Amino acid sequence: MNKGTTADHFFQTDAEQAKRDRRAAKASNKNGNPIVLKSKILAAIQDPTSPSAILIAESAGSVRRVNVDTGDTKQVFRGPVAPVTCVAVGGSGGKTVFAGSWDKDIWSWDLASKTPGHKYSGHTDFVKAVVSTKLGGKDCLISGGADKKIIVWDIETGSRLHVLQDLAVSMMAVQDLVIDPVESGPDEVILISASSDPHIRRWRIRLDSFEQIKETSPDEPGAARHTILEHDTTVYKVVFDSEGEEVDLWTSSGDGTAKCLSRLKGFATDDSIKHGDHVRAVALTDQWVVTAGRDEDIKVWNRTSGKLYSTLEGHYDEVTDLVVIDGGRRVISVSIDGTVRTWSLDQIELDKINKEREVKASGVEKETLVEPVKGLMTSEEEDELAALMEDDD
Repeated sequence: MNKGTTADHFFQTDAEQAKRDRRAAKASNKNGNPIVLKSKILAAIQDPTSPSAILIAESAGSVRRVNVDTGDTKQVFRGPVAPVTCVAVGGSGGKTVFAGSWDKDIWSWDLASKTPGHKYSGHTDFVKAVVSTKLGGKDCLISGGADKKIIVWDIETGSRLHVLQDLAVSMMAVQDLVIDPVESGPDEVILISASSDPHIRRWRIRLDSFEQIKETSPDEPGAARHTILEHDTTVYKVVFDSEGEEVDLWTSSGDGTAKCLSRLKGFATDDSIKHGDHVRAVALTDQWVVTAGRDEDIKVWNRTSGKLYSTLEGHYDEVTDLVVIDGGRRVISVSIDGTVRTWSLDQIELDKINKEREVKASGVEKETLVEPVKGLMTSEEEDELAALMEDDD
């Protein structure tokens, strides 16, 4: 046991201290052009008003706009005093920012002016996910919480329209929500929920009703299954593949994998990527699948072969989210380490990173030109020393 005298070291095991030392040594790296903030970052989404900006959820209790090209981080949406866990943009004209918080509420602001708007209260535990949609022409908000509930809200009035719960298979804390862009229509949406249990659920929601969708069994033709069950434990992220023809569902899980669930096969696993450790995020381009999570690394996988193409190292704590920008040419990663990092997904740039790693692993250091070391004395002092030495002779 390592008995440090400071609060950071008190009652820490040698393994914990080694972990702290490793992270401290890694913290100064500049990989991914880090933008350093003072708060842990728990989630991120694309800012719809800027192609090079994201909106991040901060543990300090705010939503912050971060422009990765200019480095600007000064625009902050304030209100909560507890950590903000999730963020979404929607409402009338897509002009409202929504954020779920540990204080059990969902906060809102005007996207342009940052003026606070309606606060939605109804969850009895942390709010973990929010998404905005339209139902029958009405702007609606859908939230999921650690209270194992999904709530559908009327954005304008703040009233609760529905409370969704699985009555057959116990649903644990909600981790993520996404709207199916293929099967949803103007009068109903198909919502996919992920939670701390391995079950992925689909819900059909209308203004006046909702139902949980029964799934077809991939193993028994004609048979049904209550949920989509393709993972062993927590499902952190659900993302629809807008790059693919079938718009399949991609997931990331605490079982160390990211999976493609085929729409045509009843959302059975069509492809599985073994990232390792807890996979907190997955993002997609037409060429790559990008995964990240607890092991701090961002891994880029070739979509065609399914093989690992490159590992991007820079974060020194858990990576919590990924946002693809520039039409798939770059990916932004955010982390509990408080940094926002931006990575090129250009194959030539990834090849350079791979080459640098190979050189480093082989023990061959880059040749650096060493400038001649200048003397520590001035020319006058050197002349004086020479004269003294001549006198000694």
